[in-house]
Amino acid sequence: MPPRRSHKKSRAGCRRCKTRKIKCDEVHPRCGNCLKHGVACDFEHPELADELQSLLSADTPKSETPAATPAVTVSTPFDFNSPLPANSSASDSPGRVALITPLYTQPHNPPVSSTTPATSRLLELRLLHQYSTNTCHTLSFSSAATDKVWRDTVPNIAFSGSDHLADAVLAVAALHLRSLQPNDRELIRASHGYMASSLRAYSETLTKGIQSTANAEALFLTSTFIAFQSTATRIFSKDELSLNTGAVNGFAKTGGPPGGYAIPLSWFHAFQGVKAITAASWPWLRQSRVVIPIIESQPVLQLDFSNSGQQFFDHLLDGLDEELAELPDDDRQEAAAPHSAQTGAFSGGIRPTPGQTLAASTRQAYEHAVAVLNWAHKIPHKGAPLAFPATVSRRYVELLEERKPRALAVLACFFALLKSVDSAWWLQGMSRREVLGVASLFSSDYFGLEVERRWWPHLEWAVRVALYDDSANPGFVPPEIWGTKWMNDESVMAARGSESFVSHIDMLSQLVGAVD
Repeated sequence: MPPRRSHKKSRAGCRRCKTRKIKCDEVHPRCGNCLKHGVACDFEHPELADELQSLLSADTPKSETPAATPAVTVSTPFDFNSPLPANSSASDSPGRVALITPLYTQPHNPPVSSTTPATSRLLELRLLHQYSTNTCHTLSFSSAATDKVWRDTVPNIAFSGSDHLADAVLAVAALHLRSLQPNDRELIRASHGYMASSLRAYSETLTKGIQSTANAEALFLTSTFIAFQSTATRIFSKDELSLNTGAVNGFAKTGGPPGGYAIPLSWFHAFQGVKAITAASWPWLRQSRVVIPIIESQPVLQLDFSNSGQQFFDHLLDGLDEELAELPDDDRQEAAAPHSAQTGAFSGGIRPTPGQTLAASTRQAYEHAVAVLNWAHKIPHKGAPLAFPATVSRRYVELLEERKPRALAVLACFFALLKSVDSAWWLQGMSRREVLGVASLFSSDYFGLEVERRWWPHLEWAVRVALYDDSANPGFVPPEIWGTKWMNDESVMAARGSESFVSHIDMLSQLVGAVD
């Protein structure tokens, strides 16, 4: 075996790498390790070297921190001044050394790096203040009882070691601030960065399984914030309709490229994620003092599957029998939404069974979606329309992905219902934009003139509602346009009777258990 070649160890590494006893790549003006962890590097600011050494020595037995000196541990998970969030944080590294900074004194004022912990600490304080004083009050439509949960309990759970929830709270707060200050690029990076971090930690936690009530509560709350983020992000995305040449008021002129409007399928995936978490963790959530008030604040689904033709949106089912009859008789498949503890329990409506025909699962998907629209149409101001993306079947989402005209007409009516909650910052302007986007698909060459003529009567109500504008009273649509008067609180409670959303979930859980 040949002798090992000798080499000379470099002593030119940065002081932080030396302290942590790791190899420094000696890249100037900032070494790779410091860049990766978002911390100051003495290559970048040589004047910080002595201060950093004194601060790091505070962790050694030789030094003592005066009792009267309060300190705070700071770590920066993201570089908010770079185009993309950093892939890891200082906390990812074993042997991480905390940067301990006295709160009452500042030795001197060196030039601060754009990614120093102090910068991110101020940003996080700004976002936390935004959440606790403003954002937390905008997350519920129907009950003031949940206000304390969103304001006080949620941050406390996040501070108890739930990193994915803490990052989700900051991400949504950043998005809310961004709606008020759309040109603040720091908020743009923060909203994306914190949500990316939240999703990573959320996925890692899910792979470990739900192990306790506290664990289930944090996962449920994070899934809810992911749904908020998915919805609100849509209002900041570029207008897909601009891709259509000569688009006028949201409608693409004939000759524009097909499919210029992108259906927000992420909405459905995010809201169905809340449903999946609820189903999977219901044994723990059933007695939760945190989650149950949130669930009970939601209007109880009271769906009518009579198909009498007398309800407001029953016209969306016209011609369904003929459409299904055109499907091949021998085209049988596994149910579009396979039954499982994660997804089957809360699909709403009639659950598909293994081996049923494609026609049967398609019929159920449309009938259930229309039943939800009919129910939400009566109490839209209670946030009822938001039950739609959470409760429709997976088969309906597949029909949307296939851009079936009937599925898109149903979608347009759902977006029109969101006009009733237009005052919410995370839904503001959504109804108009999305309804016109769906309608643009029918007025383009994608479907052709015959399909447009057939389905335009089914879209007229949605377009009329979406275009209604009363800036003095956002979220209100007069009965002559809406098609009916909204139920008042007394009528809602009378119709609800002794039912609750919890009892509804209990019943579905029992049915699932009996089938299994």
